[in-house]
Amino acid sequence: MSEKEQFVGIDISKDRLDLAVRPSGESKMFENNDHGISELIAFLKPLNPARIVVEATGKLELPVVRALSIKQLPVVVINPKHARDFAKATGTLAKTDKIDACILARFAETLKPELRPLKSEEAEKLEELVTRRRQLIEMLTAEKNRLNTARGWARKDIRGSIQSLEKRLAKIDKELDDTIKQSPLWREKSKILTSVPGVGSVMAMTLLSELPELGTLTGKRIASLVGVAPLNRDSGLFRGRRSIWGGRRSVRAALYMSALSATRFNPVIRAFYERLRAAGKKSKVALVACMRKLLVILNTMMKNNTSWQTT
Repeated sequence: MSEKEQFVGIDISKDRLDLAVRPSGESKMFENNDHGISELIAFLKPLNPARIVVEATGKLELPVVRALSIKQLPVVVINPKHARDFAKATGTLAKTDKIDACILARFAETLKPELRPLKSEEAEKLEELVTRRRQLIEMLTAEKNRLNTARGWARKDIRGSIQSLEKRLAKIDKELDDTIKQSPLWREKSKILTSVPGVGSVMAMTLLSELPELGTLTGKRIASLVGVAPLNRDSGLFRGRRSIWGGRRSVRAALYMSALSATRFNPVIRAFYERLRAAGKKSKVALVACMRKLLVILNTMMKNNTSWQTT
């Protein structure tokens, strides 16, 4: 590693941006507003950092990340759990904004996370719509469950709430459909994805908004990214059960529903599922394998820009 290479960590809170630089050890603090972000960029430009690492903080990081990206600075957004696990691995248990910035800088220096293309504003809008749709579905399910035991006035009120949520859900669905149709590229991608039996519009929108890497990685890597690749749990002579964990939960949830449908209506996935069950695999294990196979198929189709063909 060249001595000139600098690695930056930025801890983002509502009011301020704490910055740390490795290996120089320099630290700075900026206000989290337009003026502060401009000052941050002015500080980073001459530094020419090899990596800038920030945590995903529920959209709070987006203005900073977008501004850094526009100025072509190498910014990477990481999962907060990964940063916390890294901190524990280095023996850092204390937690302050300044310490968090130092940990992120050290994370950048040690692991050099891969730079990935950031989402466009249209992709961010699509992701927000998909997220809001999922929230409405959860609220609608909760209200319908409450309706089963409600009585009197409460039952009437819950019915009104359900009707309101269903109207809002229909509005979101129309907005999602319009957003896809307005983009020729997304329209074509959605057409490719939904050509697969078992893959509906919700699955396609989830993949487009929350898995932009689809079609750009190998099958193994995309499966690992989503969290459907079985991970080893071995130690010495002990061989633990392989299991899936981590990854992108929302994508995995949508993939589960699609795989469930595909085991009935997709001839390739159905045959694969039946073969695994005949070999003695439990239904859940076989279904997870179908999720992985379906995802790899979709990844290959997107890579080759080809629609589903039964043969």
